[in-house]
Amino acid sequence: MSLINFTVGELLEKQVNLYPHHEAVIYPELNLRKTYLEFDEMVDETAKGLMALGIEKGENVAIWSDNKPEWITSQFATGKMGAVLVTVNTNYQAAELEYLLKQSESTTLIMAESYKGTSYLDVLKQICPDLNSSIKGELSSDTLPHLKNVILISDEKKPGCYTWTEVIELGKNVTDDMLAKRKQELDIHDVINMQYTSGTTGFPKGVMLTHYNIVNNGKQIAECMSFSHSDRLCIPVPFFHCFGCVLGILAAVSKGATMVILEQFDATKVLQAVSNEKCTALHGVPTMFIAELNHPDFEKFDLSHLRTGIMAGSTCPVEVMRDVMNKMGAKEITITYGQTESSPAITQTRTDDPLELKVRTVGKPHPNVEVKITIPGTKEEQITGEPGELCTRGYHVMKGYYNNHEATEEVIDKDGWLHTGDLAIMHDNGYIEITGRINDMIIRGGENIYPREIEEFLYQHPDILDVQIVGIPDERLGEEIMAWIILKEGKEATPESIIEFCKGEISHFKIPKYIEFIEEYPMTASGKIQKYKLKEKAVEKLEL
Repeated sequence: MSLINFTVGELLEKQVNLYPHHEAVIYPELNLRKTYLEFDEMVDETAKGLMALGIEKGENVAIWSDNKPEWITSQFATGKMGAVLVTVNTNYQAAELEYLLKQSESTTLIMAESYKGTSYLDVLKQICPDLNSSIKGELSSDTLPHLKNVILISDEKKPGCYTWTEVIELGKNVTDDMLAKRKQELDIHDVINMQYTSGTTGFPKGVMLTHYNIVNNGKQIAECMSFSHSDRLCIPVPFFHCFGCVLGILAAVSKGATMVILEQFDATKVLQAVSNEKCTALHGVPTMFIAELNHPDFEKFDLSHLRTGIMAGSTCPVEVMRDVMNKMGAKEITITYGQTESSPAITQTRTDDPLELKVRTVGKPHPNVEVKITIPGTKEEQITGEPGELCTRGYHVMKGYYNNHEATEEVIDKDGWLHTGDLAIMHDNGYIEITGRINDMIIRGGENIYPREIEEFLYQHPDILDVQIVGIPDERLGEEIMAWIILKEGKEATPESIIEFCKGEISHFKIPKYIEFIEEYPMTASGKIQKYKLKEKAVEKLEL
C-alpha cells in the first residue's frame, strides 16, 4: 500500500471528482443529506468564512462541540485554508477549557451552545467575562490573550460572538481565486490537526498531526477494512477524538464512502441508523457495542447489511466480539490499536482474521509502519513471545507536542521511535497482543501481573458484563489486586462466589483480593475507562 501526498482538502476534492453525486454525509436525526459535491460546496463556504475573519495559515482554531455538521465541515475547511483544527473534549469544564485555549494559543473558538445540559457559553464566560462587552472579532481577554473570535454554532445572536451564518455571509467577500491561492500555499507536512491527550496523568499535551500523518492513516485504515465508495459507515464515536475524525471521517472519505453520523451516542439511534440507512460498517468502543447488543428491541432492527467496522479504545471481551460478528452480522469487524501520537492507528486486524486473533491481539502493523518490542527502560529488543514496551516508527508519528519540546523528547527518541508506554507481546505470526500500560502493570510480591489476563478470564463468568482489574497499595506485598465488576442485568453475585470461580483456574496470586460491584465505570468522553479513577476510588473506599 503506497502513501499518498494529499492535503486534507485535496483528499475530499479527489472524491468530489470521482463521485460528485454519491452521498457523502447523512445525519438521520437532522434529515440532512449531502452528496460529495454539495458537501464540498459547504466546506468551501466555511473556508472562505474563516479567511474573511482574517485567520491565517498555521493559526490555531479550536472546536468545542459534539458531532454537528459544522464540525465535519470545519475539519475540511481548515484543511483547505490551512488553519490548525484544535479539537476540544466535549466533557471539558472551565479549568480544562482555559488550560487548552491558553496552551494551544488558539485565536478562534468554534463552539456549540450547549452539550448534555452544560451551557458552553456560560462556561466560556466564567473564564472570559470580557466576552459580554466585546466587539465580534476583537475579543480582548487577560485570561485568554490569544483568543479573538468566538463562533457560535447557532443562529441565535449572543454578545461578542459570530453566528455560523454570519461567518458564511462574510465568506462571500473571499473569491474562489483567493481560496485557491491559499490552498497552493499548503504543504502536506504542515500541522493541520491538534488533539489533546486525555490527560490521565499530568496535564494534557497538544499532539501536532500533519496532513500527511492523518490522510495516510485514514487511507490505511480503510484498506484494512476492504472499504470502497459503496460502503456506508455509521459514526457514533466523538469527532474530537482520533477515532471519530481519522478512523471515521478520513477513512470513509479516502474511499468516497458514505458517512452516517450521530451527534451523540445513543444505542437506539445507532441501531435505527444502521437499519434504515443500510449501513455496511459501524464504529464503536466495546461499551457501545455492549449497549447495542443488550438493547431490549435488538431483534427488531435489520442489521443484514452490516459487514465491517472498527472496535477500539479498550480490550474487547471474546463474547462481545462473537456477538458482534454473529448476532450483528459484522463478520469482518476489525480491531485497531494506536494512540493520538501515532495518528492514531499502528496495528489492525484484517477482515478475514479468525475470532481468536480479533480478541487476543490488536492485529499486525499497518503497511509503512515499523513496530518493535523493547525491554522497558532500555533500547534492547525483547525476545518474541515476551512482554515489553511497544515502540513504533514511520509516516504516522506526530511532529511533537505543541510548545513542549521536553515532553516530545521523552516519547520520541533520536532514531525517530515513538515509545507508546504500552506493554505488548509480538507473536511469531507478527500479530501483537497488548498486555496493559507500563504503569497499569501490577507488581505483587515480586510477581508481574497483567490486568488484561485476569479480565479475560473473568469475562467467562456467566453473570459478568464487564470487569476492570487495578492494582492498589498493600503494605506487605507492595500491591494487591482489585476487581471492579459490572454484572449483567438481573444477575447477582458475591465477592465470595467470584473468588470461588477463580480457584483452581488461575494462579492463586492472580485471584483478586478485593471485589467491588459497580453500575458504570468512570470514562473519558472518547469512551476510555479511567483506571486511575478506579484506583483512587478503591484507596478511598478501603481507607488505604
